[in-house]
Amino acid sequence: MSALRTVEATERIRVLAIVLKEDDYYVAIEPITNVASQGKSIEEALENLKEALELYLEEDREMLEYLREVKLVGAMDLEAAPRTRS
Repeated sequence: MSALRTVEATERIRVLAIVLKEDDYYVAIEPITNVASQGKSIEEALENLKEALELYLEEDREMLEYLREVKLVGAMDLEAAPRTRS
């Protein structure tokens, strides 16, 4: 038997990642699956999120199919009213 194994072809999908700064860490969240991860840098948080999403989607094939079909069509920045002083 060959030591080489057949590897299933992979497909790239695009997801939205939101990165928040919380204390000394960055938290990366994918809002559709609600998968989150953290890191000491933005890059580390995103890399950890990518790994967590890959593991999650290996198990949830229905969500993977949904993410293949959904298209991000826009995003918005919202300016909040200034904070009031008490």
